[in-house]
Parts: sequence; structure tokens; C-alpha cells
Amino acid sequence: MTAIKAADVDRFVAKPDPRLPVVLVYGPDAGLVRERVDALIKASVDDPNDPFSFVRIEGEDLSGNPSRLVEEAHTVPLFGGRRAVLVKAGSRNIAGSVEPLIAAPSEECRVIIEAGDLKKTSPLRTMCEKAKVAAALPCYVDSGAALGRLIDDEMRDARLTIAPDARASLVALLGGDRLASRNEVRKLALYARGQERVELGDVMAVVADASALALDGVIDAAFAGRTVEVETEFGKARASGSSPAAIISAAVRQVANLHKMMLAVEAGDSIEWAMKRGAPPVHFSREARVGAALRAWSPARLVGVMEKLAEASLDARRNAPLAEAIAQRTLLSIAMNARRRNA
Repeated sequence: MTAIKAADVDRFVAKPDPRLPVVLVYGPDAGLVRERVDALIKASVDDPNDPFSFVRIEGEDLSGNPSRLVEEAHTVPLFGGRRAVLVKAGSRNIAGSVEPLIAAPSEECRVIIEAGDLKKTSPLRTMCEKAKVAAALPCYVDSGAALGRLIDDEMRDARLTIAPDARASLVALLGGDRLASRNEVRKLALYARGQERVELGDVMAVVADASALALDGVIDAAFAGRTVEVETEFGKARASGSSPAAIISAAVRQVANLHKMMLAVEAGDSIEWAMKRGAPPVHFSREARVGAALRAWSPARLVGVMEKLAEASLDARRNAPLAEAIAQRTLLSIAMNARRRNA
């Protein structure tokens, strides 16, 4: 069995085992999958820009030519040196193309397979986990501890320290996608250049817009059908400086996001996977509410909500003194509709 435990994946990526020339990188965190694939490529080939040493293959291309993968793996580099092949699995089942490669692997070429969130019963995952010449590397959404390590590593590289309250807040704001999290921490480090320590104010200024966070609260509560929370979160959003127009606009954006995720679910994705694949992915702190919203609504019903929000936006512009009441009443109406669906 060569299913690498999640805690040991980074160690393997840093120093890939030459006895395992086939590596499957998969999981719900697309950013982490991409980061680890890039690291494996750098560790496996001298020049990723050399087409004789590094080849990319789309999974769709293998369906029409299943023998191509094993042929590419056994191709000798024109000028010598190490060789690597990257396969992007996509939505196709490429297990049939990988099977002959596992039966006859190349010691001179590493084959890296980039995939999404594969079930335990997935033929590709099962094959790589059982093969003696392959490694399966899971990439799950970062836990709080993993995010803490990421923050500490980036701060150390930037020669900065970070205040405990700033670190705790930053951990709460990150997650869902490793690359996005790393980019946010690096952006924070750049902002704090010239300082010795990153403070909470720096985090709030760069990574978190307080009004945006408050907007998430009221919008998620409304679409999840949590009427009591809508009033509380609405007050927080207003106190943070969000205007009625901004609140309605945020609701419109959420309708569009929910609609896209629902279409993904109808196409066969799980609710959890649809949230991970969102643009941007749903932050783990919001998953419960957004998941409830996806279960409460349908694409057709959301069209009606969009029309209601358009009317509210127009009414708020025409009656500025009543804009706050209009926005709050609209969100409460959305929440009540969601509750009726859940009842």
C-alpha cells in the first residue's frame, strides 16, 4: 500500500521516493493540489520549459490514445537528463491508461497525475493506492494547525513576527484553498515590510474588510433561512459601515454564486465539492450556512429572488430615507422563503 498519510505528504513532496515513479495528487483543495504538483515537477525535472524533458497531457487526450501515457513515460530525453510527464485527469476516467504504466513503470521518468476530489472507490485512486510503484497524495482543506504553520513559515521567510491576536484572526480568515491562503499571507507580509511585527490592524486592513465579513454574516443567514440571525447580522453590517445598497448588492452576488453551485450539484457534484470549486471557494467558516442555502433553494426559485432584489434595489434608490428598512425587509423575506422550503 502506498497511500501516503496526509501528515506525511509534504515530506514526500520535498523528497519524492524514486521507487514510486507514478504519483497521484488529488483532493478537494485545488490550490494545494496545484502547489504540490508544481513542487513535484521541480523535484523531478531539470527544466520544466524543455519540451523534451517535460510533457503535459490532458486526460481527454488519453481517451482516444490510451497507450500514449506509457509511451511518453518510456521516451528517452533527446539530450539526456531527468524526464517528467504531467497528466491532468479532468473529468475523464483515465485508469485504463494508467494501468499499463503501473504494470511497466519507467525508472527514468516520473509521471504526475493531477486530479480533483476522488472518492475512495474511484478506480484511479484505488489503483494508485494499491500499486507498489505509485503514491497517492491526498490534499485536504487546511486545518487551523496547518494554516498556522503556513502563516509562521511565510512570516519567517519575510523576517517578521506576528502578534497572537493577529495570528488567530488570520487563521480564521484563511482556508479553503492553499494557494489563495498563501497569497493572502504574502500580501500581508508585503504590506508590513519595514515593521518588526504584524499586528491585528494590519490583518484587518489587508486580508479582511470588516464590512465584507459582516456582509457574509447577514447574507448567509438570509439564504440559509435563519430569520432571527438576519436581524442581528443586519445590525452588525450597518454598524460596520455597509450601506443598504451594498447589502442588496451582496445578496445579488450570492444569488449568482448559489446558482452556479446548484448547477454543479445538478451535474453530479456533491454540495461539499461544489463549494470547494466556487470562485472563490466557500470559506470553511461559512460552509454550514452556504450548504443549508444550497439545500433550501433551487435554480428556478433563485430567479425569483433575483427579481425581488432588483425591485428592492430600485425602491431603495427612489426612497433613500427608507432604504435601510427596504433592505432589511427583503432579506427577512428571503430567509422566510428559505425556511418554508426547509420545513
